[in-house]
Amino acid sequence: MTDTSTPWSGRAACRSVDPDELFGKGAAQSAGKHICTPCPVRTECLAHALDERITHGIWGGMTERERRSLLRRRPTVTSWHQLLETARTAHGQL
Repeated sequence: MTDTSTPWSGRAACRSVDPDELFGKGAAQSAGKHICTPCPVRTECLAHALDERITHGIWGGMTERERRSLLRRRPTVTSWHQLLETARTAHGQL
């Protein structure tokens, strides 16, 4: 996930990682999720992937399959960025 067009991407834990670790298939995707665990912009990354309907790779600690499932379960969400930021603020995780 090294999308330099977003303001948060320069702080992403994956900025210096081989993209193959984030865009693998099957079990390789699950193994690559560990990169996101300590990431300081995990919420922003996930919101971006959900709002933009990005269909490949690991974003914000979720695989493409996990994101598709989440989108199916919450079809009325119009802004994942707003939803996730509101939830993070409510839980005091600024």
